[in-house]
Amino acid sequence: MCCHHMKEGRLKEEQVMAALFLKMLTLQTIKTGNHCIRRCIGVYIVQKTPLSLIASAPRLSHLIHAKAFSTEDTHNDRKKSKKNETTFSNIGRKISERIIHVFDENGSDLGRMHRADVIRLMDERDLRLVKRNSSAEPPEYQLMTGSQIHEERLRLREKEKAAPAPGPTLTKELTFSSNIGQHDLDTKSKQIQQWIEKKYKVQITVKKGKNAEEPENKVEEIFDQILQTMPGIATFSSSPRPVKGGKAVLCVLRPLSKKEEIAYRETQGTQKGDPVNKENGNGGI
Repeated sequence: MCCHHMKEGRLKEEQVMAALFLKMLTLQTIKTGNHCIRRCIGVYIVQKTPLSLIASAPRLSHLIHAKAFSTEDTHNDRKKSKKNETTFSNIGRKISERIIHVFDENGSDLGRMHRADVIRLMDERDLRLVKRNSSAEPPEYQLMTGSQIHEERLRLREKEKAAPAPGPTLTKELTFSSNIGQHDLDTKSKQIQQWIEKKYKVQITVKKGKNAEEPENKVEEIFDQILQTMPGIATFSSSPRPVKGGKAVLCVLRPLSKKEEIAYRETQGTQKGDPVNKENGNGGI
């Protein structure tokens, strides 16, 4: 009987151990299955996601950079091409037109010529060919020596240096009181003239003095006096006008344009050559 009970006890223990083992195995299987499911779903999502969405950001930046670089290069090429077209230089034997209008090295008109005849003339006289007017019909060319081309290039270079650089006109500002002394006014007039000669506009603000005995038109007289020191150089860009509630007067002076300078010189020449003015001048001596 004792042995029988012992066997039954061992059997129960083995059954319990087997049940625990099966439970543990079941739990482990469930965990492993969930992990596999997650991995499979993740792979499926990655595979189904469009590659363009994953790589769009870096690829887009590269494309934009490449496009900007390409546009800049094209713009630079156009600028270089335009610059080369306007450069004064020998075109050699590359005459694109069949018939052209030719001038010789002395400026004499040789009339219309076939390009083959022009090339033969270049070889005979050891001359170069320069385009003068491509818009003419037929286009105009001139035969020149090497030294003539060199001298013309130097002349054009000096002309470009002498030409004023384009840009907005800058404005200088000057403020002083109507009680200013004559010496200080002369000093400021010289400063204004220097600015005008450098093609600046000058904004002048004159504050009215607190002296009750000061004439009402004193500020206008100051502006006229300043302008009279620069005949043929400056004029009013904006006439004197009250500002700051009438406590000051403002005006702007500007340089004369080329057309105005020529008109002024012509006016002065006419006045000097007028016999009536001469008689009046002699009568005043």
